[in-house]
Amino acid sequence: MDLGFSLNPRPSVFIRGFKNIMKSGFVTIVGRPNVGKSTILNKLLGTKLVAVTPKPQTTRHKVLGILTEKDYQIVFTDTPGIFKPKYELQKVMVKHAISTLEDTDLTLVVVEPFRMETDIVEKLSRPAILAINKTDLLKDKPKLLPLMDEYKNFKLIQEIVLTSALHNEGIDELKQELVKLLPDEELYYPSDYLSDKNERFFVAEIIREKIFLLYGQEVPYATTVVIEEFKEREQGKYFIRAVIYVERRSEKMIIIGKSGNAIKELGKTARKDIELRIGHPIYLELWVKVRKGWRRNLRDVKEFGYG
Repeated sequence: MDLGFSLNPRPSVFIRGFKNIMKSGFVTIVGRPNVGKSTILNKLLGTKLVAVTPKPQTTRHKVLGILTEKDYQIVFTDTPGIFKPKYELQKVMVKHAISTLEDTDLTLVVVEPFRMETDIVEKLSRPAILAINKTDLLKDKPKLLPLMDEYKNFKLIQEIVLTSALHNEGIDELKQELVKLLPDEELYYPSDYLSDKNERFFVAEIIREKIFLLYGQEVPYATTVVIEEFKEREQGKYFIRAVIYVERRSEKMIIIGKSGNAIKELGKTARKDIELRIGHPIYLELWVKVRKGWRRNLRDVKEFGYG
């Protein structure tokens, strides 16, 4: 049931035996938390690949999203936001985001229309397209002109596109501009691949997304999800056992809720999306365990797959 396979971010050899395409390359998506990077990626791909919530720092991993059309292939890398980290998990997240700026053909910088992001665009080392997102929140779009002029002073920014990912505005134009700047190469991945991650990863991300949506402001940030068992059955439901790790016993009790009502709702909402994704009914078993201070312990951070 895997949608993809685990490889280095950039394969060392091209995939042979597939039809050559005119444009093919890697595009890294960067920006501050909660500017709409993951929403833009989902819109560009035409499917929901990565978790999206109103809370910042929902994205923790580098995730490849592969878009293949008849004359191009774009390998997107969705990254955690760039911000000032406070503990080990955040340090790893920001390190991943910055490191991808080097090993890419193009950079897609996503910003909001309310301020200049000089510190981010100064980190660019490859040609970039700037997407000014959330333009639906502006009543007077001409006020964007001075901001756009400021960004045009940076030589690596090739184009500026106004988008509202939430309303699917500017997405087609953004895609066209990205394709224009792609190098002439062959396919990096088979044309039917959507990502380099497997189903276990996306199932864990669905559960984590629902935690962000269903629980209070702080609890989701203390959680991570590990898929301990994923059994595919020829007959009957697939069996999935997931463990939700938190840092404190009080957080465990919040996740479970009174009489187990909260975790029942979590399981119900997560199960629907998981079944939609894998196209098969499942039995989802959720457990909650405490790993004290795991976000601040580099060994734990690596053990949970963030290293």
